[in-house]
Amino acid sequence: MDQTHAPRTYRRDRWHTLENSVMSALAGAGLIPHCYLLTTVGRSTGLPRSNPVTIVMLGGRRWLVAPYGVVPWVLNARAAGDVTLSRRGRAGRFAIRAASVAEAGPVLQRYVAIAAATRDYFRADKSAPADAFAAEADRHPVFELLPFGRPPSP
Repeated sequence: MDQTHAPRTYRRDRWHTLENSVMSALAGAGLIPHCYLLTTVGRSTGLPRSNPVTIVMLGGRRWLVAPYGVVPWVLNARAAGDVTLSRRGRAGRFAIRAASVAEAGPVLQRYVAIAAATRDYFRADKSAPADAFAAEADRHPVFELLPFGRPPSP
């Protein structure tokens, strides 16, 4: 069985804006498993920007995945070096550390298993090995979430 396919390209449009608004409300309320409201600080404006995200727990660590590639929240997070996650009225601030390709493979594999709506944006399908996901780590940034104030591990 072929374990790869041509990935879909993410395009922001009115439908995605509406979908993000609805998903943000549901994520913040804790109604979607693994989903949180991510808030970053805009690089240019300094204003808070929020998006729903799916968090992966793997190996006792928390991982943040950008399934649509290097989108604005990724650029904002990289520039600031930290993000805030909210769910059910509780918020936590986290430092971020970019994952290595070796770390990203299993995280992306797990992500695709739990975030079905984003599967079409990956070349590897859900039954592909971690190596197939590692091969596309450059297209889907992965960050380890570290409690704020804790230095990133090497």
